[in-house]
Amino acid sequence: MIISPMQKILIIGIPGAGKSTLSFILAEMLDLPLIHLDKHFWNRGWVKTDEDIWQEKVKELVLGEKWVIDGNYNSTLHIRIPPCDTILFFDYPAYLSFWRVLKRSIFQRHRPRPDMADGCGEHFDFEFYKWIWNFNRRHRPHIFEMLEKHAAGKKLIVFKRPSGVTRFLDQLRHDLKNRS
Repeated sequence: MIISPMQKILIIGIPGAGKSTLSFILAEMLDLPLIHLDKHFWNRGWVKTDEDIWQEKVKELVLGEKWVIDGNYNSTLHIRIPPCDTILFFDYPAYLSFWRVLKRSIFQRHRPRPDMADGCGEHFDFEFYKWIWNFNRRHRPHIFEMLEKHAAGKKLIVFKRPSGVTRFLDQLRHDLKNRS
């Protein structure tokens, strides 16, 4: 698989799958601005941004000429999918993502992540765990509906397991090396 030039990359999927990690890697490899939606949505102390303000923020974020945007936020997929050229979708089993988030909560407890807003350290959140566990049943169908509606002509890569991400990055490194 030859990976075509990517200028506007949207990374979505189940929490805990590695969206933020992949977004860091791609932004560096491709020299693209990085946008973590969590940094823009959450305010200090895990306070949510009002939905109307959120919609406007996302409309502004996608105006850039180049970017990597990671995050779910189903309510803004209709804004983010049309301008992107590439969609990377983490379609992992819930148990795998649940386990990864649980480990992250234990080992990073109270520490802020670089992809998160200030004042939003890792913590145990039963509602979030429940949301992850039900993600594939409740949220995945909406993602596929939005992809079907807005993603015509976009490059869509679906990762079913971590080895798919590894192969994707290996191929991208190979392609970039051969372009030089």
